[in-house]
Amino acid sequence: MTDTPAQHPQPPQSARESGPRSAPPEPGAGPPEDRHPVDQTLPPLKLLTTGLQHVAAMYAGVVAPPLIIGAAVGLPVSELTFLTGASLFLAGVATLLQTLGVWRIGARLPFVNGVTFASVAPMLAIEKSEGPKDALPVIFGACMVAAALGFVLAPYFGKLVRFFPPVVTGSVITLIGVSLMPVAFNWAQGGDAQAPGYGSAENLAMAGLTLAVVLLLRRFTRGFVKQIAVLLGLVVGTLVAIPVGITDFGALRDAGIVGFPVPFHFGAPQFAAAAVVSMCVVMLVSMTESTADMLALGEIVDRPADEKTIAAGLRADTLGSFLSPFFNGFLATAFAQNIGLVAMTKIRSRFVVAAGGGILILMGLCPVAAALIATVPQPVLGGAGVVLFGSVAASGIRTLARADLGDDSNIVIVAVSLAVGVIPVAAPGFYDVFPAGARIILDSGISTGCVTAVVLNLLFHHLGRRAPSGGPAPENTAAAETARE
Repeated sequence: MTDTPAQHPQPPQSARESGPRSAPPEPGAGPPEDRHPVDQTLPPLKLLTTGLQHVAAMYAGVVAPPLIIGAAVGLPVSELTFLTGASLFLAGVATLLQTLGVWRIGARLPFVNGVTFASVAPMLAIEKSEGPKDALPVIFGACMVAAALGFVLAPYFGKLVRFFPPVVTGSVITLIGVSLMPVAFNWAQGGDAQAPGYGSAENLAMAGLTLAVVLLLRRFTRGFVKQIAVLLGLVVGTLVAIPVGITDFGALRDAGIVGFPVPFHFGAPQFAAAAVVSMCVVMLVSMTESTADMLALGEIVDRPADEKTIAAGLRADTLGSFLSPFFNGFLATAFAQNIGLVAMTKIRSRFVVAAGGGILILMGLCPVAAALIATVPQPVLGGAGVVLFGSVAASGIRTLARADLGDDSNIVIVAVSLAVGVIPVAAPGFYDVFPAGARIILDSGISTGCVTAVVLNLLFHHLGRRAPSGGPAPENTAAAETARE
């Protein structure tokens, strides 16, 4: 979606019409220059640096949930570091499952996986009901059951792809970017609203400096330097932040050299009915968001996600989530912020993200390495996040341009789905009157916007209409063609 792959000479028309059609090549098959950009490898140095850029973009999102939950259950600093390392380790494992794939598991797209933030609220509710002592074992047990359910349901979610034409996918992709922007703004102010100096001029200046460095590198450089502009912006911002006094090296001083996430470190999993139900709801929400993310990424890398790709990607999500509690981790799902990085850099190789997954595993096994990334100040991450998350929204707008917006029905679909999806961002307390279980879904603008767009598309373009000659409904013809290519 962001750029067009190299065009290969086409055989004469007569040659295309005569003889049997050959099957499409398997991912990674054929000479490197003939492979799709998603399946092409890069030189080792470029692979490492661009993979590290993906890690830098997702790091804060991976470590935030375990830090929040660990603090809620009263873990000491050493145990909190252990819980964070486990999340990094499992994020790397899940990312390798997604990018490299095993059997029918893995979308084989440049797709990053990590701890889903949608699980934080129900996990905090579990801590309140079960108490700090039993909270983590109960959470781990609920995650295992929810992941097993998700793995079984994965093929059925894949069948929903025909209900995601450009008018739906464009709306959802735009919502992903818009929903992530508050994260960047929060980082730019300091990341913790209760901390001294939150929203200070120093924090905002560091975010602005990082943003300026990224923009200048994107404008005035070429080639490899241009592609790693975000990583270079993070490095420059961190170095400048040292004399400003907002770079914290405490985590680096206290970190050990080697550490492994020992299985069931916090106790054997326990299974409580209420906890299981709440985490199953979270899993369904996460699968909905992952489906939308895969459709978005497929558009960006010019390899549309079809039914089999979505099913395989969801299997990787849920298998990673099932393995995660064994090593003291939580539910894993796709990270939308890295989609913006792919869109901006135009580096579509899944092996780049696989390299990032390997780095995450090493960070999980080496707390010092993890702590080194942790030294990047939140305002610096915020400056880079503006570019990353804005790129996602821009990709959604580009997808909407492919929809027939001259059709009044499509205008209604876009207008209402965007409005519903923006509610949690524009009015955070809008759904406070609803039960806590319902708010798990309602407070996710991506999920509510996606469901709204799909339902309205069904209402306006499917129900009561008969497709000619048994084919797809008119609105979905283009999407069906794209999925077949």
